[in-house]
Amino acid sequence: MLKTIKRLLSPSPTPAEPEVPVEHSTLVDAQLSGWFRNESGELFEGFPIRAEDSVLDIGCGDGAFTQFCANQGAEIICADIDGDKIAALEIRLKSSAARAVIPLVTDADPIPLEDGRVNKIVAMEVLEHVADPAKFMSELVRVAKPGCQFLLTVPDPLAESVQKPLAPASYFEHPNHIRIFERDDFEQLVLDAGLVIERKASYGFFWSMWWFFFWSCKQDLSDPWHPLLRSWGQTWSTLLSMPDGLRVKKALDEAMPKSQAIIARKPSE
Repeated sequence: MLKTIKRLLSPSPTPAEPEVPVEHSTLVDAQLSGWFRNESGELFEGFPIRAEDSVLDIGCGDGAFTQFCANQGAEIICADIDGDKIAALEIRLKSSAARAVIPLVTDADPIPLEDGRVNKIVAMEVLEHVADPAKFMSELVRVAKPGCQFLLTVPDPLAESVQKPLAPASYFEHPNHIRIFERDDFEQLVLDAGLVIERKASYGFFWSMWWFFFWSCKQDLSDPWHPLLRSWGQTWSTLLSMPDGLRVKKALDEAMPKSQAIIARKPSE
């Protein structure tokens, strides 16, 4: 998923290959959900990135979301436990518009940054991997400046519960998804960290279904994709192109979202 988004966000995509419409539908779906708003510089609706920002992307992985922030000219601190991913991302970001790139290989216990270092924090699908979410949130708050804005996402509990009998057991074991956050629990975790919630959202029916199908295809997370996955992408693309497609997407996103998101802020002193 992140590889597809990363490729679509990179400069000068190549048109005309048969698979492009399917992959393009994933970016269109993300943008319809509020992601990657190039015209306003919002990584997600309500979470703008500016050139003057210092952004910590914790658990950044392959860096699709990091790339968007870099494209806005911000200072980027990309942090992940996987040193190979950080090394590859650092190389890629050197040609971006980021005013500075600081790579960190860390398990975030603690985060190797001084107090009050950043004014934007992104933690995408990270908390479900963490042994002590409250301690992790405390570290994020520590390195955040007063007024820092947070973008936090975790898998939605409904989609996770459907995946349980489909995914291999290791998917719900360390270092993968070791906890499922009910919506109220996710909100309470953020409030207990001392943050003020500005917005809550859920999205991603397309990806819920994609993952259900993925487990049946017995392949790794790379091209070439199984015909079932390509067929699902094409079906979704067709739906989004229909006059009533957006209304159907919104209804399905509400029924079975892949993820839940919270935008929150550290109170100003």
